[in-house]
Amino acid sequence: MSDLVPEDGNGVPARQSAEYVYRRVREAILNGELAPGETMSQVALADELGVSRTPLREALRMLQGEGLIEARMNRRVRVAPVSADDLEELYAVRVALEAQAMRLSVPRMRSEHIARLEGSIAEMAHYAEQQDMSRWLIPHADYHRQLTELAGGRFTVLLSQLYDHCERYRRLHIGAGPSAWAMADHRTILDVVKTGDENLAAAHLAQHLSRIAFEVGEMLEPGRDLATLRRVLSDAGAVPPVPVD
Repeated sequence: MSDLVPEDGNGVPARQSAEYVYRRVREAILNGELAPGETMSQVALADELGVSRTPLREALRMLQGEGLIEARMNRRVRVAPVSADDLEELYAVRVALEAQAMRLSVPRMRSEHIARLEGSIAEMAHYAEQQDMSRWLIPHADYHRQLTELAGGRFTVLLSQLYDHCERYRRLHIGAGPSAWAMADHRTILDVVKTGDENLAAAHLAQHLSRIAFEVGEMLEPGRDLATLRRVLSDAGAVPPVPVD
């Protein structure tokens, strides 16, 4: 985890704060640098980051409140594991909230919003062709944010956190099948947005978001019926997606 130690332009470690430590450890958890279930010593982590225990403890409290770490005995912390239960709950909440935000956003979209969404899809297609996932993720995040940002700031903040947490499961999905790179869903959603049908757009978005959940759920716990997520999809007017061959 040596990359967690920041450096300024002269190669000297930058000054730390609780907010900085929180962001760096959070990033390491979400991108898989700190693996699900990994146990860490607070002392070793503080030494590696080059910070005192005070900002580290505050950062760890923030991460625990977000559900990304668990407190352990003897001043150790554990990265929250991934599980079919967590996967289903996470995606059920995200699908319900993001679909509703979509319904609110579509009637407010103008030509400039559509143009930005087209640009994000073009970038995704470019990086998908190159199979460059790290660069693909940037326009992909922009695309989803643009679909719902007109719903309001509180929706944006909550959906941003849900998106980040889902990234831990997306990384399990990468390489598991072609749907990790599939572009058809994104194009279909935008085409429906252009018609102004917010309910149909929300249904397509809900189906798209759930694709990873069903495929990763099968990886984590084969045969598991994600009944809660199925109920949320039904409420959104969608059906479970058909796996991409």
